[in-house]
Amino acid sequence: MLTKVYAAALLGIDATLITIEVNSSKGCEFYIVGLPDSAVRESQQRVNTAFQVLNFKVPASNILINMAPADIRKEGSAYDLPFAIGILTATEVLPLENVGDYLLMGELSLDGTLMPIRGALPIAIKARELGFKGMIVPKQNAREAAVVNNLKIYGAENLKEVVDFFMGKSSLEPTIVNTREEFFSHLLEFDSDFADVKGQEHVKRAMEIAAAGSHNLILVGSPGSGKSMLAKRLPSILPPLSLAESLETTKIHSVAGKLGKEGGLIYHRPFRNPHHTISSVAMTGGGSFPQPGEISLAHNGILFLDELPEFRRDVLEVLRQPLEDRRISISRVRSNVEYPASFMFVAAMNPCPCGYYNHPSHPCVCSPGQVQRYMSRISGPLMDRIDLQIEVAPVPFEELSSKRTGETSQVIRERVIKARKIQEERYQKTPGVHCNAQMTTKLIQQYAKLDDECMSLLRNAMLRLNLSARAYDRILKVSRTIADLEGSADIRPYHLSEAISYRNLDREDWAG
Repeated sequence: MLTKVYAAALLGIDATLITIEVNSSKGCEFYIVGLPDSAVRESQQRVNTAFQVLNFKVPASNILINMAPADIRKEGSAYDLPFAIGILTATEVLPLENVGDYLLMGELSLDGTLMPIRGALPIAIKARELGFKGMIVPKQNAREAAVVNNLKIYGAENLKEVVDFFMGKSSLEPTIVNTREEFFSHLLEFDSDFADVKGQEHVKRAMEIAAAGSHNLILVGSPGSGKSMLAKRLPSILPPLSLAESLETTKIHSVAGKLGKEGGLIYHRPFRNPHHTISSVAMTGGGSFPQPGEISLAHNGILFLDELPEFRRDVLEVLRQPLEDRRISISRVRSNVEYPASFMFVAAMNPCPCGYYNHPSHPCVCSPGQVQRYMSRISGPLMDRIDLQIEVAPVPFEELSSKRTGETSQVIRERVIKARKIQEERYQKTPGVHCNAQMTTKLIQQYAKLDDECMSLLRNAMLRLNLSARAYDRILKVSRTIADLEGSADIRPYHLSEAISYRNLDREDWAG
């Protein structure tokens, strides 16, 4: 008997329908065709053992399973459940009429327990798009998939529960998640706050500007000056995720299997902090079967690289193209996958190998040549893509011991949100541009016009600091953001001066 059940395969951060055709005939062979990988072929052993443990009759017939379309590579163990249900319907153990109304995904352990899968959210989105009545997934993935409304999501603990559901012996309860209520109730919950930061007012100002325009930022300072502490508080002043951004971010983490046991939507902007031993493939994504890398997991959030010069040169250089295009294309012989990678790039580093160059009290033991070689580990093209370059000085004891608290993250965030709304209105007719950091050359010419006084000031800075054309654009973008924070329609000379002051590493006297 021939039967069909339905599953899905992941292509990038989206899913595509896989029709699993199961035919039972005379014989005793078991075949899986349709470009399966090793994990898919091993399903036979898992399914047969689960049948035996659960006292289901192991089919004594020829089983042929075709996974269509046959030109898409099928990978992973998530097809165990649809295989098992397909075999039971093809051998007439289960009725055929209701099986085709549901999309099935799940890995089977040898005792029939359903194990969690990757990508439940994009698969659920595809199931709703194709008009399925519901979707059956492992219990651990039910909340993740239930984010999708207008689709019944059933979480099952084992194969027996699914079989009883289709035979009408018991009913699985659909998992219901009030997506909007949960999303908006968690938006403003943060573990850290800028009110805890003592001193560093100029750094906090620079971080506010970076957040307001989504600009890239590098912090340079001696050990213990607070670089990492400040960077980890940056998400608390960023504008909250929109529901659409949250869904897109959650899809990426779902495909990568990073959502954890709780599942559900991601409420806060991601903050990814990879170790400096990371490889270029782990950073950008890839592998035999491409997976999202750190730059895609940081989509709509922050990628923070601490101790920037300690990262391998090839790892840093692969960031150059995603920082411009805000997406990464991964090409393999059998596939070409594109992942979004629109993130704020934030880095921290010491100014020299010993860490105390330009320190007010601790002597530096590095020669000017050592300092220059240390800084040259970061290429000029990558440094050009960083809008704000900030020196972080140690905080004096008087400020550390002070009981005075600074502005809270909530107060700063309100100013950032106000500036972002100005930018959203400005670029509402320009697809793909939402903030000043995303401005093209044409938009810079249109919205960052300079008067004669500003042009003279910028000309002198360009000549004295020997800045590149890309740095010229970055200064104009930052100037536009500073003006937006003030609510000014035009860029004033003091806006431009402040933007130029954030190019600290371009100074001629840097590193002697």
